[in-house]
Amino acid sequence: MRAVIQRVTRASVTVGGETVGKIDRPGLLALVGATHDDGPDQVATIARKIAELRVLRDERSAADVGAPVLVVSQFTLYGDARKGRRPTWSAAAPGPVAEPLVDAVVEDLRSRGLEVATGQFGADMAVDLVNDGPVTILLEA
Repeated sequence: MRAVIQRVTRASVTVGGETVGKIDRPGLLALVGATHDDGPDQVATIARKIAELRVLRDERSAADVGAPVLVVSQFTLYGDARKGRRPTWSAAAPGPVAEPLVDAVVEDLRSRGLEVATGQFGADMAVDLVNDGPVTILLEA
């Protein structure tokens, strides 16, 4: 699994003009992608890293301060553009594999007591955010 983590002051996801997920205070936006051989071990690792990553103010984590997390599925994290001009998406897990994995990350974060909002899997989403810092980190499990 891969996740791009951004420290934000606020973030939201809109689908078809309707807000489906948002956080209105400082926290994290987590763009999460899965590949074919990901499973429970990768879910646990990526969720732990998201929760415990010390990128908030004063080197604190979301788990330390109860910061909210907005999780948005993003298969394009597994795009490969090393050759040519058109990325290939073959490393990204198909929806039936990826959706339960992303859902499991959300549930793991919630089980840690974190407030978690989400996008809508497979939808054409508009993500609006204010990157704080800016701070952007790539995580892999």
